[in-house]
Amino acid sequence: MPSTGPPIAKPIAIRRAAVAFLPRLARRVRRRRPDAILFDREGALVSTLPASGDPGEVRLRTGAAAAVARARAAGVAVAVVTSKGDERGLPTEVDERVNARVDELVGQADLWVECPHGTGEDCLCRKPAPGLIYLAAAALGTRPERCLVVGDVAADIEAAEAAGARAVLLPSSRTTPEDLEAAPAVASSLDEAVAIALGEAA
Repeated sequence: MPSTGPPIAKPIAIRRAAVAFLPRLARRVRRRRPDAILFDREGALVSTLPASGDPGEVRLRTGAAAAVARARAAGVAVAVVTSKGDERGLPTEVDERVNARVDELVGQADLWVECPHGTGEDCLCRKPAPGLIYLAAAALGTRPERCLVVGDVAADIEAAEAAGARAVLLPSSRTTPEDLEAAPAVASSLDEAVAIALGEAA
């Protein structure tokens, strides 16, 4: 008597279906939204940091506040990973006032992580070392591979990749042709960088 149950797929058909599905699954995993976007300060969020340390002279990059708001609206944490004072040698209290002004203009970040060391010091946190990425991810309760770094120079991208995070290059006046060539992804604006992070880029 013929079976009345549901048809049983042959093993070869199952294998073919699995082979066809796996690339689509991999794309979905890659496009998964990050838990956090980690912005470099100078060059990514800020176009001008005052050499004098005057917070009133801080100038954001175009669309910075809207891009950060877009990330937050998507449920993604926002952090800033930077070097304290960069190359300006500002006292800590002055640098903190500058950071507070950035927060005031862009909307308070969930986290600031700064490397306090100079370029000549052998530390594990100053980019391109990955320490800031590890610290930010841990403080936010996630893993580096669940973060995306937005920066404007190769050191930002290299720090992200060394930690296992994704990265988007946002060119500035500091960006070199070599930086552009090596970048895994390049955005023309902060809004586009966030769109890439969220998997919403055209």
